Amino acid sequence: MSTEPGDRDRVKHVFENIFRNSVEHGGPSVSVRTGLVGTEGIYIQDDGPGIPAAIRPDIFTSGYTTTKGGTGFGLAIVAKIVDAHDWSIRLAEGGGGARFEITGISLTPSQEIDDAMAASDHRSAV
Repeated sequence: MSTEPGDRDRVKHVFENIFRNSVEHGGPSVSVRTGLVGTEGIYIQDDGPGIPAAIRPDIFTSGYTTTKGGTGFGLAIVAKIVDAHDWSIRLAEGGGGARFEITGISLTPSQEIDDAMAASDHRSAV
């Protein structure tokens, strides 16, 4: 488990890419929320249509896309950033929509973390 703080800009990029993916595949009324996975991780979950089982093994592969004009780099970049921090990411089952869990993070309760989590719990306004 990593006890070093994450690189702020790169971690922000992780959230941006997953949020963008949710809106692109879930539509403008998709809701995205975040939360804690125990004491060692976070989740980002939307209430969109989810990711079909047949393509789940490929979603973090660079260049893999299911949308016309998509680059297939968003989730691949997410995976590389997570790996560079010695964390793990997985697509979790259940609850409908897509749920990404990032674990291996040493979470320390702080107002900054609480504020960041609260700020990211929103409805898409796209």
